[in-house]
Amino acid sequence: MSTVIEQPVEARLVAAAPRMPRIPAMLHYDRRDPFAVRMTFPAPATLEGVEVCWTFARELLTAGLEGPEGHGDVRVRPYGYDRTVLEFHAPEGTAVVHVHSDEVRRFLERTTELVPVGVEHLHVDLDRDLAELIRDAC
Repeated sequence: MSTVIEQPVEARLVAAAPRMPRIPAMLHYDRRDPFAVRMTFPAPATLEGVEVCWTFARELLTAGLEGPEGHGDVRVRPYGYDRTVLEFHAPEGTAVVHVHSDEVRRFLERTTELVPVGVEHLHVDLDRDLAELIRDAC
């Protein structure tokens, strides 16, 4: 069984202009990091021209489908019937994207099949994580 789930999503960048360009993005979940999800934007879709990846709590994404969530760099909230807004705050500015809520729900259902909510701690390898921290510190 695979330990990784990747799902492409179509994001719409909310900009000052009335037109909202479509951006291909990727949602990513890895059982080895069971509390987190990542959303990656390809280089052509970013101001810096490099791939950008945001990591945040799976729980934040789940809760944000139902109501406004987040107080830090990533905030999630529903928008109308079929969209979810993700805000990414960085020193360079804020990116606001809309995604189809059904795509997010499908992704979260797949992650829950891989690692059910409430048992994430059983998939954390503290020895491996500690070894990586020590290795990186040297």
